[in-house]
Amino acid sequence: MRVDVWTDINCPFCYIGKARFDKALATFEHASDVQVIHRSFELDPSAAEGSSEPVVPMIAKKYGISEAEAAANERGLGAQAQELGLQYQVAGRDAGNSFDMHRLLHWALELGRQEELLDALYAANFASPEPAFGDRNRLVAIAESAGFDGAAARAVLDDETAYADAVRADEATASRIGVGGVPFFVFDGKYAVSGAQLPSVFTEALDRAWADRPEPLTVIGGDDAACGPDGCELPPRG
Repeated sequence: MRVDVWTDINCPFCYIGKARFDKALATFEHASDVQVIHRSFELDPSAAEGSSEPVVPMIAKKYGISEAEAAANERGLGAQAQELGLQYQVAGRDAGNSFDMHRLLHWALELGRQEELLDALYAANFASPEPAFGDRNRLVAIAESAGFDGAAARAVLDDETAYADAVRADEATASRIGVGGVPFFVFDGKYAVSGAQLPSVFTEALDRAWADRPEPLTVIGGDDAACGPDGCELPPRG
């Protein structure tokens, strides 16, 4: 079974939602048979490349609230994160263009280690006082902290075309299926969960998607006279 999750590193609810989903998945009987793929979604695709700005004034301006209200919202999110055992910097965080982060996540997916890099990026943004955006050297350091080869990560970042099409493809799919916000979880292409729901909601989605999986075909008579990916095995001449 596959779960596709649209996320953005800027998104605090993605950080919290991942922890809640992981909690549900950890108790799921068939967890070892679940493939999780994290898909790209930019909360602000218009943000300038290499941009970085303080979160609180950015949130205040975006939603038309005071900076005091925005700061209170950050403290509330920090309390939710703490309940899950997550660290959360309630002051001093930055936000910015996340396209390079998404490119690196597709690179990590290709290496079979996407989850490790995503966790490192979330930790850098939400648990560290050091800015996470606007500096490719910082992204290389984050990748290295997760055990990735720094030179290989830098090579991806220096090639503006590397994995760019994969990011755009994820975003196009999100638009096509109506993803209006993140996190957005799609279970086996049949069920969707929007937002940082409670673990019980994710458990229900996992159970329903698993129950709806098609039964494997029963092959009658074997498949000796068949062609496969390696061609067609000819019967011996007698």
